Amino acid sequence: MFDLQWTEEAERVYRELDTQANEIKGKREKKQKSKYSKQESLFKQVKKTLKHLQENPRHPGLETHPYSSLEHPWDFSQKVFEASAQNNTPAAYRVFWCYGPDKKQITIIAITAHP
Repeated sequence: MFDLQWTEEAERVYRELDTQANEIKGKREKKQKSKYSKQESLFKQVKKTLKHLQENPRHPGLETHPYSSLEHPWDFSQKVFEASAQNNTPAAYRVFWCYGPDKKQITIIAITAHP
């Protein structure tokens, strides 16, 4: 199992997604509606993606592959990877990550809609 590290930007986006999902969930429950909102579903998918990354970065559901448009935060010779949080969705969310800085660590670089 890998320990997750975060860039400031990735952590900020994750917390925003969490906050938005919880606010909407509270309103939904107050109205006694059972259907999840898009924002709640998005956060749930991102959270599941991070869980899979932590357990097995090669999990087939992640569709992980190298991504060349971002630089590795501390070792330019190493690869940055892209993992899918959503599929078949307009502007599907992706998690950009890399190994390190230490062994058994993964750094979450960004969480964003597909560029």
